[in-house]
Amino acid sequence: MMHDPAPDEPRTSRFPDAWRFCVGTGRFDLALRRDYQESLALVQREIGFRHIRGHGLLSDGAGVHRPYVHDGVRHVRHAFTYVDQVVDAYLDLGIAPFLELGFMPSGLASGEQTVFWWRGNITPPRDWREWAALVRATVAHLIGRYGLEQVRTWPIEVWNEPNLKEFWLDADEDAYHRLYEVTANTIKDVDASLQVGGPAISPGSDEWLVRFADFVAARSLPIDFVSRHAYTSGPARHVPFGVHQTLAPPSRLLEQFATPRRQLRGSALADLPVHITEFNSSYRPDNPIHDTAFHAAYLAPVLAAGGDLADSFSYWTFCDVFEEVGVPASLFHGGFGLLTHRQIKKPAYHLYAFMARMGEELLARGEDHLVTRDGDGRVTVLAWAPVDVAGGPPVDGHTVRLSVPVASPSGAAFLLRSSVSEEKGNARRAWCEMGRPASPTGRQLDLLREAAEPVRGHRRLPIEEGHVRLDITLGRHEVTLLEITPVVDETPPWEDGQDERRLLGLDDRGDAR
Repeated sequence: MMHDPAPDEPRTSRFPDAWRFCVGTGRFDLALRRDYQESLALVQREIGFRHIRGHGLLSDGAGVHRPYVHDGVRHVRHAFTYVDQVVDAYLDLGIAPFLELGFMPSGLASGEQTVFWWRGNITPPRDWREWAALVRATVAHLIGRYGLEQVRTWPIEVWNEPNLKEFWLDADEDAYHRLYEVTANTIKDVDASLQVGGPAISPGSDEWLVRFADFVAARSLPIDFVSRHAYTSGPARHVPFGVHQTLAPPSRLLEQFATPRRQLRGSALADLPVHITEFNSSYRPDNPIHDTAFHAAYLAPVLAAGGDLADSFSYWTFCDVFEEVGVPASLFHGGFGLLTHRQIKKPAYHLYAFMARMGEELLARGEDHLVTRDGDGRVTVLAWAPVDVAGGPPVDGHTVRLSVPVASPSGAAFLLRSSVSEEKGNARRAWCEMGRPASPTGRQLDLLREAAEPVRGHRRLPIEEGHVRLDITLGRHEVTLLEITPVVDETPPWEDGQDERRLLGLDDRGDAR
């Protein structure tokens, strides 16, 4: 049970919104597509992230690095045609870049090794001075176009997962250290107030971070934040156009969020902000778990507690306009996104939208609930059913019992409840029941959008001794948001006690009046 704290108990605290600091995206130039921009506009209206991070800012698809030969001499032109269009669109939607510097332009790469269907080059530069000039030109252009005051709020991350050979040639640690040194010094030469950090490592090579910290400290290199990624899935078992994987419990994500501060305790980097610049359950963009109600319930305790462990944790990704393993073959294909193509909302989308409607003041938090209050006295409760990653019998009927403080002169409160679960607000299930249409018609898309909406319910509740008592029974994999608002009763006296007979023009005996 939860009660107002007594005078000698700790007061309530501010609930950290590290969950909305950043969100992930497909490669940079995908932002030129209409479906992408419509999806981001929806996300920003209903959730409202502050930064967005993805790969490919310097890859060939963005067209920044443009070598050419004139009069027999090689030159490089830095062109920002696409960069400007994308960043302008972001800022128009109220979201700013979290810049990731990568991958290597083919005209500067030292090799031909690439990653992903779209072939991001993973090799070091063949000319470090030319790399520094590229970094300098990019940062200086952004400052010139958007102003120093704005760009100094955009974190700049050096590369992506260099501890994996798939993303950095041979996972060469010394080569990454050199890349960081050249890049960080170049950025600070442009302006010392710009934020630069790394190493953006994936799970499984945590000692990389310790050695990176030692290198940065030994060389007295600039660094403003530390970054890493977090995933909890096991090896991929491939099926046609998808994978299946085991999952660790959601608490493992929180353990990974906490790892950088634990590892860096006592080091020169100990007090730096920690950004988890990618996180999800599976690291695969074709795992159907991402589309399920299970996934929303799996992530709920992570969003509720992650802000205690990291300054941000960026969900990978906001929508399924994403092509790392190729063009998706169906609407629900296990993509990372909170939204499918064509803006169909997944249950995890609603988890984030519920979080966006919560208050700033933390009242209580437990293993299956989060309670907040806003400045108008509205109390919000997020509750979720437990999940079993071992595949045990589904939990149905899990009950959360709470007593929440509500002040109302009328002695009553209005409750609005919104829920998603296996049966509610589950568009993937509706799609499966439709026969999994490969290319849904316009009518089918409309039906799926309707099926994706949370189920709503409402009622009036009494306030007893300053509290509303709640028994919240949850369906299988349900995530629910309760919004409790004090009632200010303005019912006129002639409407008091209105019932159905009076609405039909009948008196208390049922006779026409």
